[in-house]
Amino acid sequence: MARKVAVVGTGQTRHGKRQDVSYPEMIREAVVAALEDAGLGWEHIDAVVCGSMPPPMEGTNAPHLWWADAMGAGGKPLLRVATCGTTGISIAHAAYYHVASGLFDVVLAVGAEKQYEGESQGTMTTVGEPFFQRQFVAGAPGVFAYQCNEYAHRYHLDEERVRAAAAEIAVRNHVDALDNPFAHLRQRITVEDVLRSRVLAYPIRLLDCCPASDGACAVIFAAGEVAPRITRTPAWVAGVGYAGEEHWVGDSDKVWWQSARQAALQAYRMAGITDPLEQLDVAELYNPFSFQELIFYELFGFCGPGEGCRLVEEGVVRRGGKLPCDPSGGVLCTNPIGATGLIRVAEAAMQVTGKAGAHQVEGARTALAHAIGGTQQINGVMILTSLD
Repeated sequence: MARKVAVVGTGQTRHGKRQDVSYPEMIREAVVAALEDAGLGWEHIDAVVCGSMPPPMEGTNAPHLWWADAMGAGGKPLLRVATCGTTGISIAHAAYYHVASGLFDVVLAVGAEKQYEGESQGTMTTVGEPFFQRQFVAGAPGVFAYQCNEYAHRYHLDEERVRAAAAEIAVRNHVDALDNPFAHLRQRITVEDVLRSRVLAYPIRLLDCCPASDGACAVIFAAGEVAPRITRTPAWVAGVGYAGEEHWVGDSDKVWWQSARQAALQAYRMAGITDPLEQLDVAELYNPFSFQELIFYELFGFCGPGEGCRLVEEGVVRRGGKLPCDPSGGVLCTNPIGATGLIRVAEAAMQVTGKAGAHQVEGARTALAHAIGGTQQINGVMILTSLD
């Protein structure tokens, strides 16, 4: 039987255009912050799991070796993970299993990206199959624009209603980011601003879209018998789920998205969650585009198929609503891709331990963290709780 595992420390950098530090220096900021949060020293870490986007985006073939000293990984087992957008949550899962298996007691997970120094869009444009798929992909906005259009058509939803709900999601995330000192985009916008911003790939507009960010995040996982000795407020990992599907975008249903649905159900079963809207207190969804939140509300059982707009219109997903989503400002306001999924885990842990500061959701005890990746074919979920 797997050991119990808890998050005992988190650390983030300020995200944005970080030309003030080198890549390793930026990573060290996050690691030092996590160690300080946990009250641990470098000597307490048994192993390190790290990751970022594929090497073309990093400008070096083995970036984990470049960062090793910054992470305190010298002489310790070191694993690099790269699963595109899901990299951050893949790191979290790998660190969790390192501990749950009994292999190590305390594991440091580190995710990072310096998109202002890499070649993000050029790399992502090439991920599609070269003869048929690539000419239609046009990077992430093109891929997800297909999904947004298919969603509205599948359920015969009024286009203006969907666009208005998506714009409200974008506004909510930007407003929430004002209370997050780590967020990249911290600006107040209106629904009209979103709807007037230029089209990137219809129906996605500029303010429906996440930024390209530099940043790093570190999370420390510890075994159940060790965690209470480190902190009085551990965030217990109650459930994990991970699923993938076909690489070809057209070979799977991206509206009733099976890998997302299966990852959530797997995590729910492990955590004993049968009614997510009632049993979850906060959700950190991976929302690089505003429209995607609507789909994830449905896939994760917050509402029925085609009902995502209603949750926005009724304020269910706002801070102060029944199930606040992305109170940190989400991916829409911070996106250092290799760290983004791990940031969702860190933010979920901060919420259930009462450490989220100005964007704390009052009374949060159980939180969902999520990320998507690959060529839209991988989803990962982690459930964290303060309830032992």
